Amino acid sequence: MAPSMLLRPLSRLLAPARLSSGSSARSKFYVRDPPVDKPNWLKVGLTVGTTAFLWCYLIKQHHEDVLEYKRRNGLE
Repeated sequence: MAPSMLLRPLSRLLAPARLSSGSSARSKFYVRDPPVDKPNWLKVGLTVGTTAFLWCYLIKQHHEDVLEYKRRNGLE
């Protein structure tokens, strides 16, 4: 069997997608500007709170790791 015969069924998969003619095809999703005058304060609070918690946790963990490193290597 020739290689072109094997690739023929796959040609539809490899071909670029075709859009239907005319403007009958609409996107289901559209972009809106977020409301600037009314921020979502719950989202803002959760984001700031999570960021603060992670920074505190990472700094605390770093200090513990440095103390453990010094203890294991006899530097303290």
